[in-house]
Amino acid sequence: MTDAKQENRAPAGRLTLPIETGIDDEIHALMERLQVDAVRNSDGTELPDWVSDGFAKVYSTYFPARGDEEWAVSVPEQRVRQFLMSRPVTATSNEALSINVMEGYLSAQFTPDLVADREHYWQVIDRTTGETLPTSAWTVTAAPPLPMEAGADVVGDYPDDAGSAIVVIDCPAPFHIYTVDFLAKQIWDSTQTYNYITNHWADDPTRRKDRTYDVAYPETWNHVKGALGTWLDAHPEVDVVRFTTFFYHFTLAFDDHAREKYVDWFGYSAAVSIPALEEFAVEHGWRMTPEDFIDAGHYNTPLRVPSNQFKAWVDFTSRRVSQKAAELVAITHDEGREAIMFLGDNWIGTEPYGPYFPAINLDAVVGSVGSAATCRMISDIPGVRYTEGRFLPYFFPDVFNPEGDPIGEAVVSWAQARRAIVRKPLDRIGYGGYLSLALQFPDFIDKVEEIVAEFRSLHDESNGELPANAKPVVAVLNSWGALRTWQTYMVAHALWYKQIYSYVGVIESLAGLPLDVRFISFEDVCSTQGSILNDVDVIINAGARDTAFSGGKEWNNPELQRLVREFVWNGGGFVGIGAPTGVTPESGPAIILDDVLGVDMEIHWTLSSTRHPESPVQGHFILEDLHGDLDTGEDPGDMIATGPNVQVLAEDEGSVKLAVNSYGQGRAVYIGGLPYSAANSRLLMRALTWAANAEGQWRDVLVTTNPEVEVAWYPNVSRAFVYNNSADEQSTEVVGANGFKRDVTLDGYGSAWLDA
Repeated sequence: MTDAKQENRAPAGRLTLPIETGIDDEIHALMERLQVDAVRNSDGTELPDWVSDGFAKVYSTYFPARGDEEWAVSVPEQRVRQFLMSRPVTATSNEALSINVMEGYLSAQFTPDLVADREHYWQVIDRTTGETLPTSAWTVTAAPPLPMEAGADVVGDYPDDAGSAIVVIDCPAPFHIYTVDFLAKQIWDSTQTYNYITNHWADDPTRRKDRTYDVAYPETWNHVKGALGTWLDAHPEVDVVRFTTFFYHFTLAFDDHAREKYVDWFGYSAAVSIPALEEFAVEHGWRMTPEDFIDAGHYNTPLRVPSNQFKAWVDFTSRRVSQKAAELVAITHDEGREAIMFLGDNWIGTEPYGPYFPAINLDAVVGSVGSAATCRMISDIPGVRYTEGRFLPYFFPDVFNPEGDPIGEAVVSWAQARRAIVRKPLDRIGYGGYLSLALQFPDFIDKVEEIVAEFRSLHDESNGELPANAKPVVAVLNSWGALRTWQTYMVAHALWYKQIYSYVGVIESLAGLPLDVRFISFEDVCSTQGSILNDVDVIINAGARDTAFSGGKEWNNPELQRLVREFVWNGGGFVGIGAPTGVTPESGPAIILDDVLGVDMEIHWTLSSTRHPESPVQGHFILEDLHGDLDTGEDPGDMIATGPNVQVLAEDEGSVKLAVNSYGQGRAVYIGGLPYSAANSRLLMRALTWAANAEGQWRDVLVTTNPEVEVAWYPNVSRAFVYNNSADEQSTEVVGANGFKRDVTLDGYGSAWLDA
């Protein structure tokens, strides 16, 4: 950045604004009003020429693996690949069975790779027996693309290279089910597919369909590096290159009606190429099979306990992506520009909490903020100079229309994120989309001005200090550990799912509580012989039975059981939520640590054992702020009290919803589920405090008597920030040690600073 640019710049405002051509006067006025210190373009918009005058730092989006259509057309065999599974088909006789592999898929997005070696990259499986058929038992031939189904015309014409394939199984077993795992070329970028469908881009003749290309091919990799250098030379006005992101998109497939078919924000299914698979085989001495990716149609969802093969592929891909990303960042730095990464779209393989991420040497990470947990996912990232959150709503027509509620979405988005920002602040915030749309809603601009002012106050009034934490140090224990810090229970970014909201609430609550929270894996516990727990007060294990987050079959490891039992027996705490340590057993309990928790899951095997439940205990420390019924969300199954020391605090028709248990010198708490709410967040805080045997320290860090209002205490500046998380006016007492007490009343979503 030049000195002249620094001199022209407005005071630092911690705010990035999307701008576009054609509204220059409005942009200048808004930049001055909001004290904007950085501007950016969005997908489909261009920056005005005057940005080079240096009124603000200039961000520009850069796509390393798409957008160069001339190159993509010139290398048709260097597309990104993805393993897909055909629809299951039942053979009704032993006569030849035909399967069109593209049935149910959008032919504009994928086409089968008929050049790839069938022995390694195609797999026909008898799903009834689990047997893989030899290649001699089936044939595959090219076929034209399937016709568009109703609704698919929204994507426009199919690409020239669209097609399908017919697999014929010569002699199937009658009434067995067969599928085909096949390698497909991804001929259309996933984000572009989404944008075409969502924003009706097929109606805009200026829009093009970006084909993919894969840096695993040396020719393409050399081109991508050279293209970045050329682009930097052509754009001297750009201060910050916003890589969106690097090379591989999260798994996102559309069906033949142009509807979303499969989404996994953590999916590695689209991080595949023949050169990478061959390199992996040489490095490891064994091959990944198509089924290692297909996973019987589950595609290694993060809710599954990960296989050793899949973990090896994640590690291999992360190392490979980080090495190449680091080269692009070095090119950017050599030209005197900053390099930042968007945490989304083509982020697969970057793994910001993984071992290879620091070597990329990024200046910053920016990501979309959809909740407190997704905010912490960004703000806690180590090894970067700053973090930036992209706030909702995006300035798109789906919200900015006469029936939309952009103000309501902005307020709720801010209130959710604020809980996390208070605990671990983002360095910057910003918005995305089309500013020309947002300017049509002046009341929305007023609300943005309020939000930005409050965000800046969290930095200014605290003097850059973090608020004090309460006593319990908490470790969230699951299969993924630190690799997926603040990323548990997610399927698609911050979207609600009936099956997981009862567990998402755990992480959402933790994101805004005054706690030191770590994420550890079962492997961490065993490989360190439990020493990773030495400075931990309470373990949280939460999730549905047989998932990666409760642990499932991981708990069949006797050493893991021993180490966690020993931790609690010697004075540690354990909070289990849903079906903690839950696994479908061959015999014995379904909750492996039923002795620690004092509860087990009734799976109909012990119905002959007569139960004599006692009435729930009243007046427990954990319940003191609960006014009304306990909300545990979706029922994880019937839970029964089994331990001699267990106390049931809440139940429903004989099924335990909340219980406490003593175990040696330690304590355990069981909660049936924890959808996010102010009441449940407070209940979790009390449960963790009780499990840590720290009730006497409850007021050592300031607390409120009303759970709808939270408080952050900054002892180094003797100030407290009090904030209302509800839409209604709330009153509370703020209380602390040594008799501190202050009455506060706040408007809906309001806040105040106190001398404390």
